Amino acid sequence: MIKDVQLLPLEKPRFVKPIKMVYNEDGKERIWEVVQSSDSVAALIYNADKDAFILVRQFRPPIYLRNSDGYTYELCAGIIDKDKSIEEIMAEEISEETGYKVDASRLRKITKFYSAVGFAGSSQILFFAEVTNSQKVGEGGGVDTEKIDVIELPVKKMQEFMYDESIVKTSGLLFAFMWFVNVYKGEKRC
Repeated sequence: MIKDVQLLPLEKPRFVKPIKMVYNEDGKERIWEVVQSSDSVAALIYNADKDAFILVRQFRPPIYLRNSDGYTYELCAGIIDKDKSIEEIMAEEISEETGYKVDASRLRKITKFYSAVGFAGSSQILFFAEVTNSQKVGEGGGVDTEKIDVIELPVKKMQEFMYDESIVKTSGLLFAFMWFVNVYKGEKRC
């Protein structure tokens, strides 16, 4: 239950830094509001034993301001903020958020893309991880103050899920589903 919401000026930000960018484009001065934020990693996790995707559901305050619910369905993800390889960061996030143990060397990099390009322009590196039931070593749910629900979505319900506008999902998740259908499934048929 969310209550007592307040919108206040941001002082001493930890994860984002709002700034004003002044630049010259074709001889004309321009001004743009920018939010500097961290780059991140994300993974589409597929449990082969269950023929299901492992997703995370979590509360996102900006979404709450839009729909008074605030819960999103997302890929397991995390910011790149440690002195580790991106694969090691991703494997650690998978363990913390979903409870699956994945060897960093077994992660498959899909691609890198940029999001929120109108105001932040942070990049996200997308991975794929295939897991089995035997790799489930914990409950997941996140660390510290994170409150993450682990969701299993059967592959056969993917398309229905994608087009259900009552479910808030991220563009990275939708892209990952399209990759799964067009690339991964295609490889398995060969």
